[in-house]
Amino acid sequence: MNKNMEINGKDDLKSPLLQHPNDVVITVSPSDQILLKKIRTLVFKVVGITCSSCVASIEAALGKLDGVHSVAVSVLQGQAVVKYVPEVITAKMIKEAVEDTGFDVAEFPEQDIAMCRLKIKGMACTSCSESVERALRMVDGVKKAVVGLALGEAKIHFDPNVTNTDRIIEAVEEDAGFGADLISYGNDLNKVYLQLGGISSPLDFTIIQDSLQSLDGVNHVEIDVDEHKVTIGYEPDIIGPRSIIQHIQKAGTGPNTYEATLFTPPRGGETERQHEILMYRNQFLWSCLFSVPVFVFSMVLPMLPPYGNWLDYKVINMLDVGMLLRWILCTPVQFIIGKRFYAGSYHALRRKSANMDVLVALGTNAAYFYSIYTMIKALTSDSFEGQDFFETSSMLISFILLGKYLEVLAKGKTSDALAKLTELAPDVACLLTLDAEGNVISETEIDTKLIEKNDILKIVPGSKIPVDGIVTDGESYVNESMITGEALPVTKKLGDKVIGGTVNENGYIRIKATHVGSETALSQIVELVEAAQLAKAPVQKLADQISKFFVPTVVLVSFATWLGWFIPGQAGLYPRVWIPTAMDAFEFALQFAISVLVVACPCALGLATPTAVMVATGKGASLGVLIKGGNALENAHKVKTVVFDKTGTLTVGKPAVVSAVLFSDVSMEDFCDMTIAAETNSEHPIAKAVVEHAKMFRQNNGSHNDLFTEVKDFKVHPGAGVSGKIGERAILVGNKRLMHLSSVPLGIEVDKYVSENENLARTCVLVAIEGRAAGAFAVTDPVKPGAALVISHLRSMGISSVMVTGDNLSTATAIANQVGIDKVFAETDPLGKADKIKELQLQGTSVAMVGDGINDSPALVAADVGMAIGAGTDVAIEAADIVLMKSNLEDVVTAIDLSRKTMSRIRTNYVWALGYNVLGMPIAAGVLYPFTGIRLPPWLAGACMAASSISVVCSSLLLQYYKKPLHAYKESR
Repeated sequence: MNKNMEINGKDDLKSPLLQHPNDVVITVSPSDQILLKKIRTLVFKVVGITCSSCVASIEAALGKLDGVHSVAVSVLQGQAVVKYVPEVITAKMIKEAVEDTGFDVAEFPEQDIAMCRLKIKGMACTSCSESVERALRMVDGVKKAVVGLALGEAKIHFDPNVTNTDRIIEAVEEDAGFGADLISYGNDLNKVYLQLGGISSPLDFTIIQDSLQSLDGVNHVEIDVDEHKVTIGYEPDIIGPRSIIQHIQKAGTGPNTYEATLFTPPRGGETERQHEILMYRNQFLWSCLFSVPVFVFSMVLPMLPPYGNWLDYKVINMLDVGMLLRWILCTPVQFIIGKRFYAGSYHALRRKSANMDVLVALGTNAAYFYSIYTMIKALTSDSFEGQDFFETSSMLISFILLGKYLEVLAKGKTSDALAKLTELAPDVACLLTLDAEGNVISETEIDTKLIEKNDILKIVPGSKIPVDGIVTDGESYVNESMITGEALPVTKKLGDKVIGGTVNENGYIRIKATHVGSETALSQIVELVEAAQLAKAPVQKLADQISKFFVPTVVLVSFATWLGWFIPGQAGLYPRVWIPTAMDAFEFALQFAISVLVVACPCALGLATPTAVMVATGKGASLGVLIKGGNALENAHKVKTVVFDKTGTLTVGKPAVVSAVLFSDVSMEDFCDMTIAAETNSEHPIAKAVVEHAKMFRQNNGSHNDLFTEVKDFKVHPGAGVSGKIGERAILVGNKRLMHLSSVPLGIEVDKYVSENENLARTCVLVAIEGRAAGAFAVTDPVKPGAALVISHLRSMGISSVMVTGDNLSTATAIANQVGIDKVFAETDPLGKADKIKELQLQGTSVAMVGDGINDSPALVAADVGMAIGAGTDVAIEAADIVLMKSNLEDVVTAIDLSRKTMSRIRTNYVWALGYNVLGMPIAAGVLYPFTGIRLPPWLAGACMAASSISVVCSSLLLQYYKKPLHAYKESR
């Protein structure tokens, strides 16, 4: 599997499952959006098309099928494009219809996979997220569902032919009992949101919809009639938002002229988070409005006679004013403000699980309904004396709501780094219109969202670069620290790539936009980090296992606590003075039982891992280290051996030829021409250096011919070189291994030249013509600055370093000696690198592979942790577990150190969460009471429970202050 991906399309930085069908949807209704038309596009190859009659027969066979909207078959490409309504006909039926005409179908998408993201409301602990996952996986057509507790989001991959987003949301709401809102469907990054003007009748919507549907590159149209808004999905390689707006404006005829302007939809996640914060804050304040007077009436005024004497006035029999007021004030808190706990408990029990809501509902109900019993007894008796616990119920709910309010505030901070990344791109850009000679005709300030591929943009000093592109004019320094973490500005000149979101320091440059929308490096980084924050770390399994039996165990312990205090109290097995005045043994035992119920906190356990992963992945992204989720973090902290590729990883990756010699009577001009012809097709950095040197030699000797003889029978020998035929002469270009494999004799002169250069850490490229050594090039690739420091620091961390390279042993050993690596595997092809890693793993060590992603994909996959270094905008994402945005080896140390700090933080979080429960429950059960007289009132136990979740989230937030270890090391010297 090749991890290298050119960032040049919608597949970049996405798992294959993220691909979704092309939809065209128009929704119209006064109140609800009703699906009127949904069209999907199917593209496949048809084998055996030879003429127009073949095309006609296929088009006729498909055209008569119900549900097929349009058919286009290309005889040149052998390809069919069918637009169909999936509610009427399936893709499989279309395939069968083509096969019935006598043609074979190839490259047919066997299954449509769509992806949607949902905001899940009301999740409090791991059992909540597990319940949502279970409900989603039970929906027919759902292939994969991942729920992130800390993010409060779910990502679902499903077959749109079997189910849809409405059914998925229904499963969350009806089956799991949580609120759910659709955040996105498919690829929202390549969508443009427009506000329509000039609409006078429903017919206008149909005209606009038909007009947009006819455009090449438009794959999704959704119109909101109420708001006069349209959402359009498009392919940036084919069309852009400016063209779409112009097309809408031209769609009007006669007096009907349409207008379309950009509008920015509110960010779903941020809006939901603010709504959740406000909800908990308001609920807490409302509960305080009732709970504080209840607390004052029950705990404060009775201690301050004569101010509290009026509370003892009897209303009816033994029912006094204080008890009546406490009941009146407590009831709204219990049943109105606290209804969320009842709803949560109902849904949890209905799905045969239990969560924090069950514990809170049991505890508060026990206190409230026992108090009701006490009040009824006082109302009907002229001698009954008992104590109510109305303050326990109301104060408990208030403290829990305060805890949830502080928790959601703190959880919002965990995604600060990601929020900062999304805000890096500027709002506007300066678009240049050029004439045929490249002169500027006009300058227009446009919204960044309107930029299309190949637009020429003006970047002035101090401004942000809006999208990825190539410099077409000018020279400047660009600050890329916000993307790559590189502190020093980078020189940018003609032909250099620039990254959207970076800052132009001091020069004027023009750039041509090459990547827009979801294709930009910034968009892909954000998407990668969001996916990482949803992915579960294996260590999360501990919390998942505990959550399954946590709540039932707490309920049993609570009941046992009540029995343990009630029965001995009734039997007189402990002193009567232990029981407070105005309480009996039942009430005394009930206090301990309620405290046990509400002090136990499953929430803290569920938040221990995901909050730390969220902060770590966000912090890593801001440092130029992209970590693909909790699994990569956990594996990286176990690494004991790091395997480095040589070229482009330990070395600069820009080889240069330092000498060239001839070993035969071939002229240097002929020698260079043949070498250029053979090596032009190779992508290896050393091959490029040889070609560049040979071309420079030809130019310096008066030849300006850029046309070279084409090589025939070209063949690449991985890890060795290339071969082919130029005219009638066979040529080999590569290392000594290729010469030996091809039985080319190497004389003493060749061996001496090779040996001398290899001892100087140079690579020798040998050229053989017609089976005889014709000459050689000596190529040097300097070691990266700081490589030796990185190897030394890894050694201090208890990590050994290994070099694996396709280069010869002498050169590899010389490089290894320079940087301090002891173990070297040389003359190894790409598959051989993977085998060496497997050998190391068999020795019981966890291995990380660091490569530039060009020919290291097999090794990156084989390693426990694959690190693609120097990715920049060309992120080698598929195979790598960790992507290092710049070519600095220090980030290898950063990645491993950050993973270790994160895992340490997760362990600390578990200590907080588990230690709190292990210590809190015995204290709440009254273990200390016989010896110290200390007991935990239920309302205080509720406050402790809330504090445990907050402490875990705040513990994770400390990772925001993480600093690179080598930077700190340098500063301390």
